[in-house]
Amino acid sequence: MTSSWEELLPGTRRALTHRIARAQVEGRVPSLVGAVAREGRMVWSGAHGGVDGRAPDAGTQYRVGSITKTFTAVLVLRLRDEGLLDLNDPLEKHLPGTGVGEVTVAQLLGHGAGLSAESPAPWWERTPGVLRPGLADVLGDRPVLHPAGRRHHYSNTGYTLLGSLVEAVRGASWEETLRHEVLGPLGMDRTGAEPVAPHARGWAVHPWADVVLPEPAEDLGLMAPAGQLWSTAEDLCRFAMFLIEGDSQVLSPASVEELRTPSVPAGAGEWDGGYGLGVQLAHRGGRTLLGHTGSLPGFVAGLWASAEDGVAAVALANATSGPQISAVAADLLGIVADAEPRMPEPWTPLPEVDQELLALTGPWYWGTSAFGVKLVADRGMELYPLRGGGRGSRFVARPDGTWAGLDGYYAGETLRVVRRSDGSVSHLDLGSFVFTREPYGPGDAIPGGVDEGGWRGVGE
Repeated sequence: MTSSWEELLPGTRRALTHRIARAQVEGRVPSLVGAVAREGRMVWSGAHGGVDGRAPDAGTQYRVGSITKTFTAVLVLRLRDEGLLDLNDPLEKHLPGTGVGEVTVAQLLGHGAGLSAESPAPWWERTPGVLRPGLADVLGDRPVLHPAGRRHHYSNTGYTLLGSLVEAVRGASWEETLRHEVLGPLGMDRTGAEPVAPHARGWAVHPWADVVLPEPAEDLGLMAPAGQLWSTAEDLCRFAMFLIEGDSQVLSPASVEELRTPSVPAGAGEWDGGYGLGVQLAHRGGRTLLGHTGSLPGFVAGLWASAEDGVAAVALANATSGPQISAVAADLLGIVADAEPRMPEPWTPLPEVDQELLALTGPWYWGTSAFGVKLVADRGMELYPLRGGGRGSRFVARPDGTWAGLDGYYAGETLRVVRRSDGSVSHLDLGSFVFTREPYGPGDAIPGGVDEGGWRGVGE
């Protein structure tokens, strides 16, 4: 069976349109644009409200605030992939003289460096960047608030440092590097540091009256890598699909997956989400979402993607506050994923099989706990509990005949086959845990040995 996701069903489109209309009205914002992408492309967009007397569309620019941070993180991972830095490097190695140089690149990416959330007054989002001409002006007198690596503490100043790191290592401005290395290759022609018409104007909406006030749109200067960008729903759909699939021109799928892997423990009351390396993570409606939200005076933005569903959604509005834009984007994604779930890939048999590997499949026992071992493509293995709880994992084959765990408790651990002197299989060793063909079989290589009396009844 084959299928195409090119067109959404009429009922799905109606539900999406209603959701953004309700968000625009209830949130009291001048305009709101939403879009959904799947299979690598935008498949729906809609808007409610107006920009300069006309309806906006997926090509209308809005300021996206902290979604900018994910772009900055991509630039840093590119430097790592090229061997120009290591994520465990102290900042001082590449950007000396900041006064906080002992924190690592990874800690800055994951907001685990313990730096302050904001720069010193005046509030950087509403004032020109020229008021903070140097990193010392951004960091202030007390830039470190918490021990590095111990907790998640969101830091705009940390991403200012990362932007300056990119410039120091690359030898070009953050904006130029972003345009050349990310925006261009992804075809994001309507994304940049400055607005290009058609674009929305940012407004503040009075909380107790239906009147508005224009908000300033400042050039953030050194703070730009934390929140400067303007973009469109269509461009952000391209970026969201990149966060699901990767793109060899920008980052490999493995490096993109690293971006979205949790980096530091969530704080108290934050167990419904987390943060990777420049990517926010959230649990909504039984799904794990990845992306980022953003806000600057006059604008709110949300971008979420579900790798499992292959669906992404964007919501943009031009008001300082109003709709819960993160929830709007998540709802758009959920509407499509629930109404038109992804078709599973067809099951197909393996093209060939190694008989020695096939002989390893079936039931194994860790103590008395039963597990199954399954052979999958590319000589990979899957280990899973057959009943009750237990630790399972997927394993990828290594050239030396062992396997490396890909997820869960056994991520990175080594699975190997231990053979007897005659070449027959004795047991599986997984990070020192012994899996045998029988539960405590006589003669098995069980740590601590097996009682010589064997299995017995209680009265024996």
